[in-house]
Amino acid sequence: MPKEPRPYHMHNPEGMYFVTCTVVFWLDVFIRAKYKEVFVESLKFCCQHKGLQVHAWCLMTSHAHLILSAKDPETTNLAGVLRDFKKYTAQQIIREIESTLLESRRDWLLDKFEFAAKSNSRNTTYQFWQQNNHALELTSNNFMDQKLQYIHENSVKEGWVEEPEHYLYSSARDYAGLNGLVPITFIE
Repeated sequence: MPKEPRPYHMHNPEGMYFVTCTVVFWLDVFIRAKYKEVFVESLKFCCQHKGLQVHAWCLMTSHAHLILSAKDPETTNLAGVLRDFKKYTAQQIIREIESTLLESRRDWLLDKFEFAAKSNSRNTTYQFWQQNNHALELTSNNFMDQKLQYIHENSVKEGWVEEPEHYLYSSARDYAGLNGLVPITFIE
């Protein structure tokens, strides 16, 4: 009898997935420009060098929503790229938090990351991201459209902007014909 795929995992190498990367305890980390920059530059690197295709994204204060796929499913392990992305961004952001005197929440944040790591045997000192990405394969146009709209409306629902394309840290800009921060492979 074939083994059932685990829910919320990237089991189809050719699939397109909606994922959410969430900071432990939903901590509002991405309120500082430097941390946002680490996220964006790392995402761009994965697109340029690791075979990642980003179809949509939006960075919020405590999490990010993305629609992703592999450029070449034969050579790119999408789950592996996402794992490496999260590991690298966690290390870089924690390094930034530790090294800057301008982070007023430094001790508090590091304490929370240390506490989260204690309940996870995979971590030694700190845990930045929650382990689960809640990956959902987009198997229909309707589901894809729903998730694309959801991602792009996040900043509007938060009251940060009146129109999705006005939010800098989102692919809504690209879909509106403006220059975005991350290379996008449009959903047709």
